[in-house]
Amino acid sequence: MVSWNNLDTIKSYNDLEGIKHVNLVEAMSGENGAKRVKEYSVPMAAGLSYNYAAKEVDDEIINALDALAKETQLIEKFEALYNGEVINTGEKRMVLHQLTRGQLGNKVEADGVDKREFYVKEQKRIADFANKVHSGEITNAKGEKFTTVVQIGIGGSDLGPRAMYLALENWAHRTGNFKMEAKFISNVDPDDASAVLNSIDVAHSIFILVSKSGTTLETLTNESFVTDALKKAGLDQSKHMIAVTSETSPLAKSENYLEAFFMDDFIGGRYSSTSGVGGAVLSLAFGPDVFAQFLDGAAEEDKLSANADLKKNPAMLDALIGVYERNVLGYSSTAVLPYSQGLSRFPAHLQQLDMESNGKSVNRFGEPINYVTGPIIFGEPGTNGQHSFYQLLHQGTDIIPLQFIGFKNSQLQNDVDIQGSSSQQKLCANVAAQIVAFACGKKDENLNKNFKGGRPSSIIIGDELNPKSLGALLAHFENKVMFQGFVWNINSFDQEGVQLGKVLAKRVLAHETEGALTEYAKLLNI
Repeated sequence: MVSWNNLDTIKSYNDLEGIKHVNLVEAMSGENGAKRVKEYSVPMAAGLSYNYAAKEVDDEIINALDALAKETQLIEKFEALYNGEVINTGEKRMVLHQLTRGQLGNKVEADGVDKREFYVKEQKRIADFANKVHSGEITNAKGEKFTTVVQIGIGGSDLGPRAMYLALENWAHRTGNFKMEAKFISNVDPDDASAVLNSIDVAHSIFILVSKSGTTLETLTNESFVTDALKKAGLDQSKHMIAVTSETSPLAKSENYLEAFFMDDFIGGRYSSTSGVGGAVLSLAFGPDVFAQFLDGAAEEDKLSANADLKKNPAMLDALIGVYERNVLGYSSTAVLPYSQGLSRFPAHLQQLDMESNGKSVNRFGEPINYVTGPIIFGEPGTNGQHSFYQLLHQGTDIIPLQFIGFKNSQLQNDVDIQGSSSQQKLCANVAAQIVAFACGKKDENLNKNFKGGRPSSIIIGDELNPKSLGALLAHFENKVMFQGFVWNINSFDQEGVQLGKVLAKRVLAHETEGALTEYAKLLNI
């Protein structure tokens, strides 16, 4: 039986606050630093590893974090989640996104349906549909093959799938797995839909409308854009559009769609990349086998996240170090810095995943809490960030923990040697140099050129960004966010903060406003 308690009532947390802080400059200097790099590393799935040598922790702090994990029953709470307990207290729902890629525990049923079987069935239906599109069995009205897939969705229906597509696009080209180009329409700004529609051959495009409820205003507005474009081209929407929705939504049985694939209320949008929300577009773009590899990587990482040994559970370790940084050291932000162009939109996905999940100021029971929770997440890929916001990261007044992600090999494996090293070697050298520079700094009598160091970072490193490693990477961060929510005793699986703006926007459009809202409506000529 698990118990849910606020962090400030936990004895091991109060003990953690009393432990002497690590001097990171000293810890990472010389042979001691080299030793830490070797020892402070945990294997992940798909050949990845999580290295936390440059974090402000030592063995004493790690042991204290282990005690915190045990007292807050993190593993038991994860077991409760994947065995089907109602973990989403705000919406009184189970949380089942792990079931889309494997079964860690007992059979989970809802309304008499085995949910693992339900998700597998939908994956098989999507795979069959994608194979028929690729083979030319399913075509446009003229019997011609589709060449482009366009996903219409917003929030979790866009950010995750878009980030995953971009992450695998180069790999798919090199390995012969590229089937169809994918585009995404998300913003209700008409310029977004117009720009995408102007960039494609509508007659050879298949569209995926993603809306769990079938009533999402932004998504239905963008569907109208597409419907209008199809009509102008003399095309039938029902031959060019599929829906990913719930079985009870108005889209489920509509004749406007070539096919409908189903999801349910037990998977939140930001956790839906391994469901049909990501499955349809990724299977069409790269083939069902590639999507299956992606799921396998996520499933392997989920298994590691169920390990009670903190030093063999990278997601839980990463989560607890993050809690230590947030609640004991007082750091308010985290920068996600992938040194891989394929992960160009991965920080944006993690921004939603983390901030929508753990941006809460009340506990699981709706009671105010007296401690800070989720950090601000931001980031940018590769060396681009070094020529942008790294100035603040190195010498700014705030210390911002850093999460690097790097790969030893490029995806396209096309490179040139310049001045004695390849581009990929230069990229990897930049990662290593940045970690040491942030940790150790550089003394200079000219204070403008002085770097104090003491800026903590970790790195997830692997051989190559491919479907399995991407799946493992995604699951790592999903589980990290989950564990942090458990420690903070908040509900990481609802998002009431997303709803208020939507409600007020509808009032503006219905001319039911007053006061400041009325004046802003006039200002914007609505």
